[in-house]
Amino acid sequence: MRNSNLPEIDDKTCITGTMSLLRSLREKTVRRVALAFFVIQTVFPVFPLSALVRAEDSFGKNDSVRNVTLGQLAAGDVQLVDLTHGLNEKSPFWPGADYQPFELKTIATIEKNGVFSKAFAMPEHFGTHIDAPCHFEQGQPSLDEIKPTDLFAPGVVLDVSMAAEADPDYRLTVADVTNWEQANGAIPTGAIVLLKTGWNRFWDSNVRYRNQDLQGKMHFPGFSAEAARWLIKERQIRGVGIDTLSIDHGPSKDFIVHHVINGAGRYGLENVAHLDKLPARNFFLVVAPIKITTGTGGPTRLFAVLPRSK
Repeated sequence: MRNSNLPEIDDKTCITGTMSLLRSLREKTVRRVALAFFVIQTVFPVFPLSALVRAEDSFGKNDSVRNVTLGQLAAGDVQLVDLTHGLNEKSPFWPGADYQPFELKTIATIEKNGVFSKAFAMPEHFGTHIDAPCHFEQGQPSLDEIKPTDLFAPGVVLDVSMAAEADPDYRLTVADVTNWEQANGAIPTGAIVLLKTGWNRFWDSNVRYRNQDLQGKMHFPGFSAEAARWLIKERQIRGVGIDTLSIDHGPSKDFIVHHVINGAGRYGLENVAHLDKLPARNFFLVVAPIKITTGTGGPTRLFAVLPRSK
């Protein structure tokens, strides 16, 4: 039944109103497209990656990566190094009671379901992954609570592979850090410090990567608690990373480095790949973990951005 209080609206009025609405929407769309085009053409090419880091962070005066722009990154005018291991059923994993190998199974096929899809299962701390600050300390941010700005940072690589060759339980010392700085300059404020131990070469062998003795104790290099504390206090680092199963060395029972790093609200990156492809400094890290609500960690895609060699 028609409501007698409503005004009559004839077809002409309806069509006119509709056309007016469409013109208004079209004009707004054109303005938005024009604005987007302006941003892409003027801002994107010159927007420096260094603007993604926090204001209090710094690069070295000779770190040319600070001038790399998003436009150069998108155009492929910079080097992009993937520091992430691929995952499969042979990937090394922590030898805990509830830790299991990576599992991948097909749940739909194009022939049967019209779509190809798989399901995977794995612990949070598997493959190249991040340890959220809550991993070893209560009251610290979970994985989903890590600020996005904390996932972009200048990076440095400290190489202890020679020392680790002589002693598989080697731990980075404060002297190692200060010696590195004498040769390469101060570690940038807010950097992510990556420790190259040479363990990456054992990734394809779970047995060799864990390097367990007859008692089941693992042997591989790591950070020392003293070095971790120094890096946090003196350089306000954002996090640390390593090419082994743990930022603590293999025999550790108290996981003191985890407590130091997580207790300061920082994160750790473990099983980092291809550190041999990076210079000591002058690169930018992009940390892209899966976002698990209340997660203690998760698989992470990790990239280094470098200026192209001349």
